[in-house]
Amino acid sequence: MTDQPMSGPLAGVRVVEMVGIGPGPFAGMMLADLGADVIRVDRPGGNALQMSSPDKDILSRGRPSTAIDLKDPRGVDVVLDLVERADILIEGFRPGVTERLGLGPEECLDRNPRLVYGRMTGWGQDGPLAQSAGHDINYISVAGALDTIGRAGGPPQIPLNLLGDFGGGSLYLVAGVLAALTHARATGEGQVVDAAITDGVAHLLAMPLMLQQSGSWSNDRGTNLLDSGAPFYDVYATSDGRWMSVGGLEPQFYAAMQDLLGIDLPDRNDFAQWPALRTALADVFARRTQAEWTQIFEGTDACVAPVIPLSEAAHHPHHLARGTYVQRDGLVQPAPAPRFSGTPATLTTPPAKPGANTREALTAWGVGDVDTLLSDGVAVQND
Repeated sequence: MTDQPMSGPLAGVRVVEMVGIGPGPFAGMMLADLGADVIRVDRPGGNALQMSSPDKDILSRGRPSTAIDLKDPRGVDVVLDLVERADILIEGFRPGVTERLGLGPEECLDRNPRLVYGRMTGWGQDGPLAQSAGHDINYISVAGALDTIGRAGGPPQIPLNLLGDFGGGSLYLVAGVLAALTHARATGEGQVVDAAITDGVAHLLAMPLMLQQSGSWSNDRGTNLLDSGAPFYDVYATSDGRWMSVGGLEPQFYAAMQDLLGIDLPDRNDFAQWPALRTALADVFARRTQAEWTQIFEGTDACVAPVIPLSEAAHHPHHLARGTYVQRDGLVQPAPAPRFSGTPATLTTPPAKPGANTREALTAWGVGDVDTLLSDGVAVQND
């Protein structure tokens, strides 16, 4: 990947990213993917919880990394200099951490009243659990989401950390800071965005809550329309040990599936026949390989699709045609999303190890006397 000028709908927006783990870097990645000029503020020693080698850390793509010692008051001044030039700051520390560093909302908004100060935590900035440690699994547990996921009679099933960290956290932080940026540009007034993962997950539960309160959703896991309770919304094993997903909710799609299966199925409108229907579907899908079923169903309205392993998803013909996954710098990675007709987003720089771009990034952002900061160890250039 070669350096390219920033493009995308956020070109010209400047973001300071106080580097954390997981959902924070993903939010920074998404802003950079959409064209924002994002500068990462890393610890000089890097992140103790780094989950991959820096050159393979897709979440750090698209923006330079600076390493700044925030225990040194001069390091704090450097970040405040960046804040003065920024539109948005994002951070994902526990409540009170940036305040203790001297980089809380009060200090930053005093330096730049137009700043959007985005904060992402698991529990939020206040409340009984605000100061407690936690991870995705804990946040979605308390929000009410985890209990809904799983098969009848079994335990809750963990949906990776997509639902909490990235769905309820990163995406809500990005939506929040961009909404606040619109307000700041219209009024000149910045503000703090409190993006709690538990709040975001609760918001995502709007549809299950609606169904539950209308009497259409049972508290018994794995017995509802969308949680594997319905035999026509489930996955079935094929003869080669792979899987097909079935999503024939609407009658016309279900009818198309039945026609292509070439068998008569029990009445799906009779709940008493659901066990027999599930057995019939399991039996018929087990007669052919996944590839054979894919050939039968692909391009139809039957709402049946192969369950593709993550290691193979990039090679699926649909993704190849759309460029959904790309290979850059020896890494398979998702292309920027969503897509824009007038301001297309593109990948720019590869993942950077902490502090790899300190000199050039601070200089590009107009920070003065970078050589002295480097020689005194306030900033670190990691070559």
